[in-house]
Amino acid sequence: MRLVFGVLALVPLVVAAETAYVTDTLQLGMHQAQDTSDRPFRSLDSGQQMEVLSRTRYYAHVRLPDGTQGYVKAGFLVDSKPAKLIVAETQAEVDRLARELAEAREAFAAPAATIDTLKQQAADLQARLDDSEASATELGEENASLRNRQSLYKNSMPLQWVVGAVGACLVGGFLLGLWWVDQRSRKRHGGIRIY
Repeated sequence: MRLVFGVLALVPLVVAAETAYVTDTLQLGMHQAQDTSDRPFRSLDSGQQMEVLSRTRYYAHVRLPDGTQGYVKAGFLVDSKPAKLIVAETQAEVDRLARELAEAREAFAAPAATIDTLKQQAADLQARLDDSEASATELGEENASLRNRQSLYKNSMPLQWVVGAVGACLVGGFLLGLWWVDQRSRKRHGGIRIY
């Protein structure tokens, strides 16, 4: 069992394509030898980005963005960007935003009159909209009142229709009564009309 742990302790830990940076204010030597016992063939400045191909407790096999591979001391690598890079990126972003702000101010200086005109038109349209909404509210109330009246009188008929219907019934009833009396008289007198 101790043998297994001993072998595992000697096997370098392999990390799959992790990104690392050289820490702040440092120049790190890049070596050909795995234990960095030879002279460095390249100096890496603080903030240099690299890809970690494999890592042991003390050393890391790395590849630079230009494809150069070598070994560096693992204790000087960090996973997050160092403050030097963050400050430079932040300053570049601040400069870019300042330029954009100046361009935006310059671009919006010319149409200021148009904006004022549009604001005035919007105020006029808002006043007209308010008047229209007030009219719509009045019409809605009037419509509700008419609907209430309609629901009250929904089963009633206009007076002219009632008078006309009563007159038609009286005339029709009178004519029907004459016909019926004529029929009864003819039946009694053998089909002869006697008046």
